[in-house]
Amino acid sequence: MKSRVGKSLNFKKAKLPGKKKLIGKYSFLEPINIQKHAEELFQNLSKDSSNHIWTYMSDGPFKKLSDFKKYLQKKDIFFYAIYSKKLCTFCGITSYLRIKRDVGVIEVGYIIYAPHLQQTVAATESMFLMMQNVFENLGYRRYEWKCDNLNLKSKRSAVRLGFTFEGVFRQANIYKKRNRDTAWFSIIDLDWKNIKKKYQNYLNASNFDKNLKQRNKLQIL
Repeated sequence: MKSRVGKSLNFKKAKLPGKKKLIGKYSFLEPINIQKHAEELFQNLSKDSSNHIWTYMSDGPFKKLSDFKKYLQKKDIFFYAIYSKKLCTFCGITSYLRIKRDVGVIEVGYIIYAPHLQQTVAATESMFLMMQNVFENLGYRRYEWKCDNLNLKSKRSAVRLGFTFEGVFRQANIYKKRNRDTAWFSIIDLDWKNIKKKYQNYLNASNFDKNLKQRNKLQIL
């Protein structure tokens, strides 16, 4: 009996993220420039006096701007600063990481929103811009989202944004002297066409009032 194998592919190596600015209707993302972005981001992220935004991050919170700057210089992490057009400030960060160009796999992570960016259209659009760039400009086949399995907020966000839950890797990591079971989610290129249409409908100006309050929720799955 002949063994079953995956379909043959002629896949060209995906591109590395570059210096391109990702521009949307309500937000834009710029590759991190320490001199331009760090202080403003530090001030906005520090508005979370409870430090809840850092609970499931491998590092932070940071008391000193100098330590935050070092954080933004992690190797092999492509950080972006998120700018909210409504708030007129850089108030969030996100990144590409764990990049495997030869097989077309890339992960989104290190996502941290200041309190006033959370649950806004700019926050949602920033994630759309990241995934659109992955599939349409950089040529990846698979876009991953991973988080601590105890991070219920992150898991709900992944599903809301269109990622498919794939399972839990038990005892996958240790951070801040704690065990981490890692929940895995993904979007693949075959999903993208349908997901993009859902985002475009959601992000249409007619879906928001003058204060950018949504009329209809983002519904993908």
